[in-house]
Amino acid sequence: MSDVAITTLLMFALFALLGSGVWIGLTLAGVAWIGMQLFSSRPAGDAMAITVWGSASSWTLTALPLFIWMGEILFRTKLSESMFRGLAPWVSRLPGRLLHTNVIGCTIFAAVSGSSAATCATIGKMTLPELGKRGYPDDITIGSLAGAGTLGLLIPPSIIMIVYGVSADVSIARLFVAGIIPGVVLAGLFSGYLMIWTALNRDRVPPPDRHMSFGEKVYESRHLIPVVVLIAAVLGSIYAGVATATEAAAVGVVGSLLLSAVQRSLTWQTFRDSLMGATRLYCMIALILSGAAFLTLSMGYIGLPRHLAEFVTSLGLSPFLLIVALAVFYVILGCFLDGISMVVLTMGVILPTVTAAKLDLIWFGIFIVIVVEMAQITPPVGFNLFVLQGMTGKEITWIGKVTFPFFLLMCLMVLLLWWFPQLATWLPSKM
Repeated sequence: MSDVAITTLLMFALFALLGSGVWIGLTLAGVAWIGMQLFSSRPAGDAMAITVWGSASSWTLTALPLFIWMGEILFRTKLSESMFRGLAPWVSRLPGRLLHTNVIGCTIFAAVSGSSAATCATIGKMTLPELGKRGYPDDITIGSLAGAGTLGLLIPPSIIMIVYGVSADVSIARLFVAGIIPGVVLAGLFSGYLMIWTALNRDRVPPPDRHMSFGEKVYESRHLIPVVVLIAAVLGSIYAGVATATEAAAVGVVGSLLLSAVQRSLTWQTFRDSLMGATRLYCMIALILSGAAFLTLSMGYIGLPRHLAEFVTSLGLSPFLLIVALAVFYVILGCFLDGISMVVLTMGVILPTVTAAKLDLIWFGIFIVIVVEMAQITPPVGFNLFVLQGMTGKEITWIGKVTFPFFLLMCLMVLLLWWFPQLATWLPSKM
């Protein structure tokens, strides 16, 4: 059977299972089992058991539930309310007002977690209830959170950058530095879109709070101190070399517990609810990760990513058309695979072509991160969409629709990166 026929069959199975209401993680595992059972010689049951166990027992993955728990603690105590009280005076006069807290919060937290899912889940736990309580519409609130959550991959530290750096044999430190300016620019594009959206939908945004003088704004900023201290503790432990990302996540949990205790908002009930909430959300994410890992293994045995990559490299395109083709290729691939798997499965075939086209490998690494970000909000396997579906109960198609404008902004970011490569290369050249 041809690759096109196999792909069509697996896509039909994927949509059929999702449409029938089967859990997402089980759907991904089911499609992987169908593909491996029908189109490879590897026993599907044995492969599934080994892959699911390996995915679920990853030490690196430990940071994810810890960051989610930190978000739950912040959400259930006064810390998230304090963050809003501190930010509100500074953004309330901007078009979009408190919607910018999604972008600002994700930008800050992206420098802590290195994970898109953790960034989306943690900030969402803080902002979604607060924005909903203040009357902001669900579509732009959830859409902006899904888009801004992808900054967890671009702003260092980034798990994807580490994977790419190892695969391409380039400096991970230079990759981290290269992601700073593009990350800030992309966050600016998101905030700019929120301003334009607000200008076109003035009646849907709640009115601003009372006008404050500069002194009053500074005084209200005292509410940011607990959150700033927490972020400084997590970031400082990473960049000082005291803790790994996983250990820093534990620092964040302990710090959030201590701060909420100092504020006298930590009770046995809030502690229990935060722990159970984090457990439920992480179990949902872990099941999806396990299914995605098995689907990745199945696709690898069938050979679809390798065949697609070989097809792209055989076209003999100019550098610009090569970048366009690779962007389309990775977005399509992101409909079936998670970001790390996309990089691991394709770099061996893609890198020789990129090197032959004389593209800077640091620049190309940032390009890869951005297109992987795009895949995070691309149905049917857009991981941020799944996270938000689990948090909000909304349909995945609805979440994909409200997130689409932010997908287009990432496409614009790819073009900006091509037109102005110094966005990614200037800072590393100074090292």
